Amino acid sequence: MQLRNVLEPDLKTAEQRYPEVLEAILAYTNFCDEHGDEELTEYKKLEDKLYSLTGKDMSRFNLSEWWEEEGAEPLAFKISLPDPVFIGDITKEELEEIVNRLKTFSEPAEGEESFSGHFQYHLDGYYHSLLSLNFKGYDSKLFQRNKDKNGKYFEYTVDEIVARIIQVS
Repeated sequence: MQLRNVLEPDLKTAEQRYPEVLEAILAYTNFCDEHGDEELTEYKKLEDKLYSLTGKDMSRFNLSEWWEEEGAEPLAFKISLPDPVFIGDITKEELEEIVNRLKTFSEPAEGEESFSGHFQYHLDGYYHSLLSLNFKGYDSKLFQRNKDKNGKYFEYTVDEIVARIIQVS
């Protein structure tokens, strides 16, 4: 199922912002390697620059030690991608599609070298934020392994997650 454009991640904007965001992150890293930044003066400049490019609060991103996480490219992508917004009228079918996207690992199409294909595995944060903004019944634990009363592990199905989200919302 195709989602309405308002629900889809704005990959066009992300692709436009991405080169400058990545360059800024790598330039900061190079500066720190050569000069250090104990006073965090350059870090603050980086935060300000990225905020001016994206309008995002940079406190939620690890700008100084990205190498300990996923790397500079996924970080730059996540910063470049506009945040989801409150929609208010997401249908059950759209909710099912979003949950399915979060639960299903799919390989890029053969020869998929596009920007969106390269970063499709880094959209989970976007979809979790979209659900959190739009549904009171959203709980990230619905997407994790859980333990039942007998100590056995299980994962909720797409239908179970959708039912629980709708039930509370």
